[in-house]
Amino acid sequence: MRKAPTILHLDMDAFYASAEQASKPSLRGKAVVVGGLGPRGVVATASYEARVFGVHSAMPTAQARRLAPNAAYLVPRFGFYKAISEQVMGLLRELSPLVEPLSLDEAFVDLEAGGAAWDEASARLVGAKLRADIRAGTGLTGSVGLAASKMLAKIASEQAKPDGLVVIEPGTERAMLGPMSVRTLPGVGPATGDHLRRAGIHTVDEIVEAGEDELVRLLGKAHGHGLYAMALARDERAVVAEREAKSVSVEDTYDVDIHDRVRVGLEVQRLADRCVRRLREAGLSGRTIVLKVRRYDFSTLTRSETLRGPTDDPAVVREAALRLLEGVDSTGGVRLLGVGVSGLADFTQEDLFAQAAGKIVDHAAEEVADDVPAESRDVVVERRWVAGHDVRHAEYGHGWVQGSGLGRVTVRFETPGSEPGRVRTFLVDDPALESAEPLPLVEVLGSGPHRP
Repeated sequence: MRKAPTILHLDMDAFYASAEQASKPSLRGKAVVVGGLGPRGVVATASYEARVFGVHSAMPTAQARRLAPNAAYLVPRFGFYKAISEQVMGLLRELSPLVEPLSLDEAFVDLEAGGAAWDEASARLVGAKLRADIRAGTGLTGSVGLAASKMLAKIASEQAKPDGLVVIEPGTERAMLGPMSVRTLPGVGPATGDHLRRAGIHTVDEIVEAGEDELVRLLGKAHGHGLYAMALARDERAVVAEREAKSVSVEDTYDVDIHDRVRVGLEVQRLADRCVRRLREAGLSGRTIVLKVRRYDFSTLTRSETLRGPTDDPAVVREAALRLLEGVDSTGGVRLLGVGVSGLADFTQEDLFAQAAGKIVDHAAEEVADDVPAESRDVVVERRWVAGHDVRHAEYGHGWVQGSGLGRVTVRFETPGSEPGRVRTFLVDDPALESAEPLPLVEVLGSGPHRP
């Protein structure tokens, strides 16, 4: 008997950017990029309008600005995104006790375990209702994939983007997968994809034609066996209910060993930033910073440093990882680097630069351009007003920061349910202007549904 398509994969569409568009009426239908805005900033999410210009997540923000100079560039509001995520995850847990979150905006659900679906028709109804409930509760859209396995459900949700529902019917899996690129399969990144391409393998069908023995020869035993099974649409992984994470880490393996010490340092900083993004997506912080280095001879070194309290500050994690790197001999080349954070908590300890490095640093001024004099006190004040973050004015009400500089801050006054608002400029120390909490997105329903 064939398994029913009762594994559901939900992926919120361009989540951070869509949340910002829903929150800010003047940005709806426009290119929005969310991420770090400093010299070393990286894109966290780009709206679909920004993706038209080639902007995508993990791209340096400087490169994104060259591709889409007229886009709105905003600093993430992770607390805001987490609150929306909790609403969405609550809807998923109403369907089944087996919900496996992958990040703030993505999760697997075993519908059969919750008695919510048992065949194709019931699964399709659940998927359609879930999408409607998410829109009604948050004003946002999500794409849903339904299939008999986690791998296929995730592929289905990718096909459903944006704002769609795709069901892979039992018995059609092999025919559907066959013509797809090998990069469609989980675990096939750029390096593995290039390795397969050089062997003349471009599609999933060609993986099957090559045979399991050839894949093992090309990729090694574990990867070869696993990839061949996936090409045959075999995936027996169960949906695992959320478990407490013990650590968060990221790592990269390089096709060519890195010999340049400066580049090694830059890679460590980039990995630290990625690791912090994952921490924040999970609403966590951590005390222990871990550096992993695999050298040219495959020897692997691990170094760690424990701070006085938990942090989710990218600058703190970067500096700690670089200090750990100073104690590692990379002579001969590096083939893998990783940065992780353990000792996790759901709160942060302020002023960890002082704790970790024995000095006090004003984190609000971190992203100031290098050519701005450090002694300029006005700059430090200006950085309180972070692009995209919420403010309230005693006379004009709720708004958000469009930008600041030269002693002034520009604010657009609007709410999720209003028309696009007016822009006004104030002195950065205007006593009538203060930081504010985000407003709930459900207010967007008062002006009618929209497609982020």
